[in-house]
Amino acid sequence: MDAEVYNQSTFIILKAAYLYYLKEKSQNEIAEVLNISVPTVSRLIKKAKEEKIVEFVIRDPYLDCIDLEETLKQEFNLKDVVIAPINAQETDQKEVTAEMTDNMKKLVALEGARYLQRIITENDVLGISWGETMYHLIQYLNPCQKINGEFVTMHGSISGLNADLDVRNLVSRTSMAFGGKNHSLLAEALLSNPETAASIKKEKYVKQVYEMFDKITISISGIGSLYPQLDSLICKSEYLTNGEIQNLQDKNVVGDIVLRFFDRKGQECETDFKDRTIGIELEQFKQIKTKISVVSGQVKTHTVLAALKGGLIDVLITDYDLGKSILQLNAAS
Repeated sequence: MDAEVYNQSTFIILKAAYLYYLKEKSQNEIAEVLNISVPTVSRLIKKAKEEKIVEFVIRDPYLDCIDLEETLKQEFNLKDVVIAPINAQETDQKEVTAEMTDNMKKLVALEGARYLQRIITENDVLGISWGETMYHLIQYLNPCQKINGEFVTMHGSISGLNADLDVRNLVSRTSMAFGGKNHSLLAEALLSNPETAASIKKEKYVKQVYEMFDKITISISGIGSLYPQLDSLICKSEYLTNGEIQNLQDKNVVGDIVLRFFDRKGQECETDFKDRTIGIELEQFKQIKTKISVVSGQVKTHTVLAALKGGLIDVLITDYDLGKSILQLNAAS
C-alpha cells in the first residue's frame, strides 16, 4: 500500500507515535507491528509532530536554563555554556547557607566532568589548574572512559594548603581516570622573588613541562574572586600575607585564573607575583583552543564577567543564579 495512505490516517500516525514515544519501540519494531516500511514509520512520526498529535514540553526550571545558556553564549561569543539547574525557580530571598553553596559547587563540578568527558579525545592535551571545584570535578569522572591522553599541570604547587586540592594530585588523578600520561611541575607556584623563579624555569624538568604548555588543546579550571570580596581560596586560606593581599587590591585585581591575576577588563595586572609565578603565562593561556571555566556562586559575578571580557573563557559551566547575575551586571555596565 502506498505510504501516502498512511499519512492520511490519523489513527496510524497516532499508533506510530504511541509505540515510538511511550512504548519506546524502535522504528524497525514499529514497521513490523504495523506492517509498513521503516521510511514510512519515520514519516508518520514526523507527521505526528507537524500535526501536533505529539508535543514536547521542557519544564521549568530546565527551560529557563537552556534560554540562559543561549543568551550567554551569544552575548559573549562563547563556544558553549552549561547551566546547572539550581535555584532557577527561587523567588524568595532566603539566606544562602554554606551547605547550599557547597551543593551548588558540586553540581556545577558534576556538569563540568560530564562536559569534559563528552569532548576530550586521545589527541587532546588537557591542562589542569588547582582548586576546590577541580577537586570535586575529578571525583565525578567516569574511570571507565579511557582515552590514553596527556595531562599537564598549568602551574606549580601551592604548599601549605589541602593536599587534595594541589594541582599535582589533581592531574595525577585525572590521568588515572582517563588513562594516559601526566606532566607535573615539581616546583612551588609562587616564589619569594623573580630571580628564584627565573632560575627554576631553567631546570630541565621544569622546561619540559613548559614546553607542554604550547601543546594544550583543552584547559579546565576554576576562577578565584578578589572583588567585591576576597572569595579566592588563595586569599581565604591565609597562604598570602596581608601585605601581599593589599598589593593585589592596590593593583585593582578582581580575580585569578591559573594563578594569574587580572583586572575588570580581564587583562593581567602588574602585581608582585607576575614574575614570581611558575606556570603558564596569561597570554599563552589565552591561546588554548578550548578554555573551560567551571565556577559557581553569585559572589563571583564581577570576576567572571571580567574573565569573559578578557577572552579567558571559551566554555562557561556555571549555575543559574551566577549566569543571570553576569548578564544583569553586563547590561548595567
